[in-house]
Amino acid sequence: MSSVSSTPPWNVQRLPRADGSVFLVTGGNAGIGYFVAEQLSATGATVVLGSRNPTKAEVASASIRARVAGARVRTVRLDLADLPSLRTVADSLEVDRLDAVVHNAGVALDDPPREETGDGHELMFGTNHLGHFALTHWLMPLLSAAPAARVVTVGSFAAKSERLDLDDLQSWKDYRPKRTYGRSKLAQMYFGVELDRRLRAAGSTVASVVVHPGGALDSLTPSRPPIHVQTTGARLSAAPAALLVQGKHAGAWPAVRAVLDPAVRGGQLWGPRVFGLRGEPRREPVWNHLADTSVATRLWEASCDLTGIGPGAVLGSH
Repeated sequence: MSSVSSTPPWNVQRLPRADGSVFLVTGGNAGIGYFVAEQLSATGATVVLGSRNPTKAEVASASIRARVAGARVRTVRLDLADLPSLRTVADSLEVDRLDAVVHNAGVALDDPPREETGDGHELMFGTNHLGHFALTHWLMPLLSAAPAARVVTVGSFAAKSERLDLDDLQSWKDYRPKRTYGRSKLAQMYFGVELDRRLRAAGSTVASVVVHPGGALDSLTPSRPPIHVQTTGARLSAAPAALLVQGKHAGAWPAVRAVLDPAVRGGQLWGPRVFGLRGEPRREPVWNHLADTSVATRLWEASCDLTGIGPGAVLGSH
């Protein structure tokens, strides 16, 4: 007799319950982060939207409550470009444990000139990577207090064709916005993979998973007014692209699965099924350059130096 798995196949429309769990989504007020938060809130979990703009976060919370009956959604002020401010985020959550954090927030600049955070770091690298690196450090006690917490880092398909310049992480020598963005997301992904290696070595119950949304366009994203309004014209003009890419609601699926699916393991990479660009989430091989531990180690050491956090401290020793 063939054995039948007791675990039903993953269905993005029928998510497992997560009552009693607490999830934090950075940048949960817009884009992919909003849809991650909306979908997670349908599981019965408490979902906290981390945003540097409290007004936008409240608008997003109201939208989720209007669409998800009984949604438990809260907001917390979170500015990844302000490293000192991240020290207080864990306390402001007012919880005794955190079951997952989704590192989703990001800044993408299209044009020069090069900009910096208040801490003097290139804006995209400083926000997208260093901010999440430091935030993980401050959240680790809450993550470690959960039975099996997950750190889910949202990378980008744009990072697949990029390589880090370890001698110019801040893009001083050669600043090109799109490339700098791709490299900042690649740094995040290296961090997610390296974090899991270190968590395993430390015997931690926390797992780190890396995901990417594939190609996710506003024009293919369903309306969530006033956060996002899809016009008929935009939808029609984007229709041919729907063969290759998808909306941001679908771009959220790999992150949501990485939070909820008990079959997902630390150190894995998840993305869309079709060419890594669209479709339901699936596990994919870790990209060859992401598996380079020497680059990951050097990036980790540089990140510790740039954030002022000790090399072992990200794993929870403050």
